[in-house]
Formats: sequence, C-alpha cells, structure tokens
Amino acid sequence: MARPIWTGAITFGLVSVPVAMYSATHEHEVGFHQFEKGTGDRIRYKRVNERTGKEVDYDNIVKGADVGGGDYVMLDQEELDSVAPGRSRSLDVDRFVELDAIDPLYYDKTYFLGPGREETEKVYGLLRDAMADSGRAAIGTLVMRGKEYLAAIRADGDLLMLQTMYFADEVRDPKDQIDSLPRRNAAKPAELHMAQQLIDSMTGKWRPADFRDTYTDRVNQLIDEKKAGKEITPAAEAPEPTAATDLFEALRRSVEAAKKGRATSKSQSASSVRKSAAPKRKSASSGSSARGKAGGKGAKSKAADLKEISKGDLLKLARDLDVPKRTTMSRADLEKAVRKAQRQAA
Repeated sequence: MARPIWTGAITFGLVSVPVAMYSATHEHEVGFHQFEKGTGDRIRYKRVNERTGKEVDYDNIVKGADVGGGDYVMLDQEELDSVAPGRSRSLDVDRFVELDAIDPLYYDKTYFLGPGREETEKVYGLLRDAMADSGRAAIGTLVMRGKEYLAAIRADGDLLMLQTMYFADEVRDPKDQIDSLPRRNAAKPAELHMAQQLIDSMTGKWRPADFRDTYTDRVNQLIDEKKAGKEITPAAEAPEPTAATDLFEALRRSVEAAKKGRATSKSQSASSVRKSAAPKRKSASSGSSARGKAGGKGAKSKAADLKEISKGDLLKLARDLDVPKRTTMSRADLEKAVRKAQRQAA
C-alpha cells in the first residue's frame, strides 16, 4: 500500500473531513547519467564556493534574495518556515464552483484523496456524494512541502480527486508571448467547411489507453539497437508545412483518407464480431426470442430503474457510457442522456 504524501483535513463551514493524499500519476522517462564524451567517466555536480573553490556542505547553505545593486538578503530555512504555514494540515475550502467554469489552463497536477481515518469514512463519503450530485468542484488552498497551492477537489466515482492549480499571477498573458495571431474567419468558406468535415471524420471517443509515449519506446529501442551493435533506425522527417495554395486539396485528401480508414476499421470490427458470434447462433436466437417476449416491459423497467438510483450512481453510469457534459446536466436531462446512450450501445 502506498504511503500518503500529505495528510490533513478538508474544511468547509464547520465540517472537517480528514483525508490522505496520494500521487495519481508517474512519469516513465528513460533515466540517463552524464559522462565525458569519449570516456566512461561520470560527470558529478558539487556545491562549490565560487570565491574559495571549496565544496560546501548542504547544511551550511542559505538562500539569498537579490534586492538589486549586487546586494542580497540572506534567509535560512528556519526563517522561511516562520512566515509560511509549513506545519499546516488544513485544506480550507473557499467556495464551490461549476466544473466547466474552470479553464484547464489553470490545472497543474492530479492527486487521489482517500479517507484520512477509518472512523471518518462516512464524512468523506458524504462530501463525495454531495459534490457528485451537484456537479461542482471545491476550490481552496493547502500548504505542502513548504509551498502554498491553489487546489480544486472534485468527485470521480468512489473517489475524491485533487488537482493543484496555478494562481492567476502565474498564468502568462498570451499577448506577451506571441507577436501576432491570424485574424478570425480569414479562411475561405470552402476551406472552413472542408476543415470541419475533417474534424467530423476524425471525431471519436476519449480513451486514454489508445495513446502511448512512442518517443520513450523509440529511445528504448535505440538503446537496445546500440547495445546489440545494430544499425540505428532513424525516425521519419517532419512533414513540410502546408502552403496556403495547397490547403483545400490537402484537406480534401485528408477527409478521404480518414473516411477510408474508418470504413476499413468498421469492416474489420464487424468481421471479428461475426466470427465470434458464429458458434453461438442457436443460443443467440433463443435469447432474441426471449427479448422479444419481454418487449416494452423491459424498457419500462430500465427507465424506472434510472429514477430509483441516486444522482451519484447515475453520473457514474453516464461516465461509463461516455455521456458528454454529464456533470453540468440536471437530473432529468441526465436520465434522458443515459437512456439514449444505453439504446445506442445496445
């Protein structure tokens, strides 16, 4: 079992919910050491006094803030801790906001939040279910590892998730970063229509498992090839930028290729379904007969079932069915969307 990286309590109003925070993600980059070229000699870094050239122990290092004119204000860790709530164990909720109101630009890193104590699991569950039903996120601040973070907490199935966020003054203004941007609606109507067709033809469901870090795979392949003394296989060159005069034709061919690829994929999928279904024709026939007898009664029962479950369970069902914008829907709209998704999946 993983150890929490932070423990404390979410506080809103007079309610305090003990929680434990766990990392939700990990990176899989290839680890490298540094060597002097042409040798097997490792490169090491040392903390060296630039005046004496002598190495300095970490315990003897303090931080200096540049105040201009070559002057610095020196601060040790004890002084820094005296003004920061470094021992804080509270995540104070300032407000609840609609999830869709948060610009993804402000999100930084995601963490799992578990119950802090066994005896307070009911309070944790209450907060999770209430937030799931409301479709809102809690916004507050916490201190972790000597730094204050803005954070958003949201419900996700059986779990509460916390996402650290950037403060407003940490987000750059794009006008300060980019010299110029093309004006809107500068493309020809035919080009815009073709671009929209391409987007439609390439639209699909969001499935994270469909994507993989292929660069890391290629780096590992490069290491294996070099270890075995094989010839290195270089990656393909990046495509040339599309010229404005060729834009429509490039879009048209892209739409055709996307449609052809999707048709091939559907054909292969249908073929595999037919093969897997072939040995079960007899039982499938009897099953369809039973469904025919049940008729509309089964549909009415399914509709009644949706009305009886909690909104939290309804949201979970909507998530499993990939219902878009489910967190912003009213209960009635959510039921309609789930029924529609169930019919499409049947």
